[in-house]
Amino acid sequence: MSDGKNGALTFAAVGDIGAVVHETADHLFELNAHVLKAADITFGQLETTYSTRGERQLGGFRWNVPYRPPLGNVPSFRRVGFDIMSFASNHSLDYGVEAFFDTIDLLKKNDIEVVGVGKDLAEARKPVFMERNGVRVAFLAYNSILPPGYDATYDRPGTNPIRVSTFYEQVDWQPGTPPRIVTMANSEDLEGMREDIRKVRSQADIVIVAQHSGVHLVPDVLCMYQKEIARAAVDCGADLVLQHHAHLLAGVEIYKGKGIFYGLGNFAQESFRGTLLETSLVKEHHEFYKLKIDPEWKNFPFPGEARKTMIVKAAITNKKITKVGFVPCLTNQKVQAEVLPKKDPRSQVVVDYVAELSRNQGFNTTFSWEGDEIVVG
Repeated sequence: MSDGKNGALTFAAVGDIGAVVHETADHLFELNAHVLKAADITFGQLETTYSTRGERQLGGFRWNVPYRPPLGNVPSFRRVGFDIMSFASNHSLDYGVEAFFDTIDLLKKNDIEVVGVGKDLAEARKPVFMERNGVRVAFLAYNSILPPGYDATYDRPGTNPIRVSTFYEQVDWQPGTPPRIVTMANSEDLEGMREDIRKVRSQADIVIVAQHSGVHLVPDVLCMYQKEIARAAVDCGADLVLQHHAHLLAGVEIYKGKGIFYGLGNFAQESFRGTLLETSLVKEHHEFYKLKIDPEWKNFPFPGEARKTMIVKAAITNKKITKVGFVPCLTNQKVQAEVLPKKDPRSQVVVDYVAELSRNQGFNTTFSWEGDEIVVG
């Protein structure tokens, strides 16, 4: 935590949180809560609804599998340090509008701010402002993983959208060769994001933008639109961009001096106990993505790469981000993200993995140890 001096604070952020098995979720954070609580502001990405109302919505996505976690998870999130969460994801309306609003209300009743959603598009686009130690931080959140009807409109509740078009271009004339996959952000939505950021830029010292985007469960893949929307956010004033959804870590880019994290990975994604793992829908999903799931990891049915994760850290001094990086973590079989100090050899494995992903995307990012944290530059 910062020393309380004016203009200084620390910020922490993690990826997907979807605690769905136990009545409370404190146990999932036993090995990392000390880091989350130490930050002046801590952010997370919420992957599920919290409500006893509503009916399951298939949402037009074949493998959008909804689940109902116990409501007691939410007070746990506050106890372990979360101050703000994005709810702008492909799961926000899995049980309809009633559950959508119940989740927002429950988060707010537990003193957790919510960003990226609302009763209509105007509300979903609204920033959340948080002030600590004389520093005013603005948060905006957007969603590009949009089952039909999950995007907010002028008269419909939902998530703040950046819609994306996908095209397949045959590059090699030979039959059966892989196409180039071209993705482009909707120009109206992209301009809406630019407008949002420009507006809050004059109202805040720091602007942090979260974007639900990417291809889930496929390592080392960044869509064209991910770079497009992340860099556009920086171009018009964002100080830090956080992307999530893929359940995997991705590369880190320093663009015009600002940090872009293209994939925060899973953080507390406890999931699917018992027979749900055996359903034909889940089996089909795993077969399509060629996922090899260790049968001993039933509460964490993700590929081995998904166990690597991180806590993003940013230091703010004199009302500017002066240092950005991450704390490497590794998920264990209890679905706890264990913080790995420098002396633990497993920490370098996570760092090397992120560095390799960054190089593969052509980013000239540097990774250096400072104490038990990685600083990127």
